[in-house]
This record gives sequence, C-alpha cells and structure tokens, in this order.
Amino acid sequence: MDTNATLTQDPSQPVTSSKMLWTGRIISALIILFMVFDGVTKVMKVAPVLKAMQQGGFAPDLAPTIGIIALVCTLLYAIPRTTVLGAVLLTAYLGGATVTNLRVGQPVYFSIVFGVLAWLALYCRDARIRALLPLT
Repeated sequence: MDTNATLTQDPSQPVTSSKMLWTGRIISALIILFMVFDGVTKVMKVAPVLKAMQQGGFAPDLAPTIGIIALVCTLLYAIPRTTVLGAVLLTAYLGGATVTNLRVGQPVYFSIVFGVLAWLALYCRDARIRALLPLT
C-alpha cells in the first residue's frame, strides 16, 4: 500500500469501501459489455438489429453510425479519466432509445434501467459523485 496516498488523503472526502468499489466495477463492466455488443451489432448490420431499427423508424443505413456513437460513448465511459463524460453521453444515448421505444409502443424500462445503472456504478466507484449526489 502506498503510504504517501494514505498520508495525503483529504479527510473531508468520503472513503469508498472495497465492497462498494467492486459493486460499481461489476455494474460498469456489465454496462460496457452490453453497450459494446449493441454497438458492434449495429456496425456489423446484423439482420435482427436492422429489422428492429426499421420498426423504430430508422433507416437501416444509419445502423453503423448509431453503432459508432454507442461505441464512442461506451469507450469514454470505460476510461477512468472520462467516465463522467461517458456517463452523460450514455444517458443521452439511452434517452434517445427511450423516446424511440415510447414512440413505437415498445417497453422503455430496459433503456431507463441501464441509464440508472450506469450512474449507480459511478456512485459506487467514485466518492466525488457521492459527494455531488448525496442520497440521504
């Protein structure tokens, strides 16, 4: 253990427990895996994905572009220095999915749950997020 980090830690900052940190990491990993799968299937123009996009009112030729957007947002979420920006962008992406599903009469809970989980994972991993959004 680095004793310098222990000595220089700001006592006003809340500490992240090991269980909370690992819970956040596991949730983040699941979000990242799902979003990579989602993005790659769009970039590869998988037939069921193209059919679902058409049902949602999107031209199938937009699939690669939407897939790349999903992958960039996910990459930013996966990089520790840009994880908050990635979470904001993933939230926007999933918000678009929610609105699309509402418009065509599909269930919306999946995209909403993933957006909440993305932020819950950050909340568990990062004391600064908990300080910003205290759940008391």
